[in-house]
Amino acid sequence: MRKVLIVLIVALLPILGSSQIGGNSTFQFLNLPVSARVAAGGGNIYPVWDDDLNLTAQNPSLLNSSMSNVFTLNYVSYISDINYGGFNYARNFDKIGNLSLGLTTIDYGDFNSADETGLITGTFSANETALNLMWSKAIDSLFQFGINIKGISSSLENYQSYGLAADAGVTYHKQNFAASLVMRNLGRQLKTYYTEGNIEPLPFNVQMGFSQKLNHAPFRFSLMIQHLEKFDLSYINPVDQNQIIDPISGEIQNSNKIADFGKKAFNHIILAAEFIPSKNFFVSLAYNAQRRNEMSISTKSGTVGFSWGLGLNISKFKFSFGHARYHLSGASNHFSISTNLSQFYKHQL
Repeated sequence: MRKVLIVLIVALLPILGSSQIGGNSTFQFLNLPVSARVAAGGGNIYPVWDDDLNLTAQNPSLLNSSMSNVFTLNYVSYISDINYGGFNYARNFDKIGNLSLGLTTIDYGDFNSADETGLITGTFSANETALNLMWSKAIDSLFQFGINIKGISSSLENYQSYGLAADAGVTYHKQNFAASLVMRNLGRQLKTYYTEGNIEPLPFNVQMGFSQKLNHAPFRFSLMIQHLEKFDLSYINPVDQNQIIDPISGEIQNSNKIADFGKKAFNHIILAAEFIPSKNFFVSLAYNAQRRNEMSISTKSGTVGFSWGLGLNISKFKFSFGHARYHLSGASNHFSISTNLSQFYKHQL
């Protein structure tokens, strides 16, 4: 385990000084949660050790032998006319470990194209795709390491870009407790959209998460911490009337440095809870602090930053739904279905 942590830290060090978030990187669709359960749990790393293959999209170290021969389908009705989804399939091999193959694709819809005078000349489309090849293997009875290699293709009108990325993580699990450390979207843009050599960074993110299911009550609580590589995730709104501008330097000042520090620290936090009255049903609720701080408006916050979902097992299938509120004007609805194909055969494959 110590060797794995050293490898993760060494791989991370060269990137810490130049890490970027938000609109400063390309292929942002890699950060979108596809699974209904992940979306309902806050939209990032969800460190739960069970047989849900959909959790591995954010955390490859969760891929384990109980997911062997599981197939999943996901569909997301995103904001405006944007739709995306994908599939995953996993198999366990005794000597090799656990393997999974998946695909995620997003369609941004159709757009009007126009010339420099504003004359409509036609329409164009925009879409992006990531092909995922995942591998994981147990280090011992408590620790598991996983990596996800992603080939990325992006087509925006007549412009194409390609890239290669990887997620790497390690998970500790014991009884009803799990803890994970994951580095997401390590990689490089291989072909730019337009200007040759103008390589854009990928949406790199270091995440940590913990989950604990109570021994004598049907509840699981999770704490996720995002963007460990960058402390200040706050967005400065230039039209915010509450900001104090230094008349000499022109810099934005905050009258309460302690409160400012606390807000910046809390932007990293995602809290989630699951109610699991039986193995065939669950309800979940989560709070994403950064999403609420950045996407809500001061006059009416509503439920921005909150997400919820539920799951139901019927016969050989698992169905789940997730709803995430990004803004008062927009939310995403996630639908997932999964099954273990071995259940359809008399003998296990």
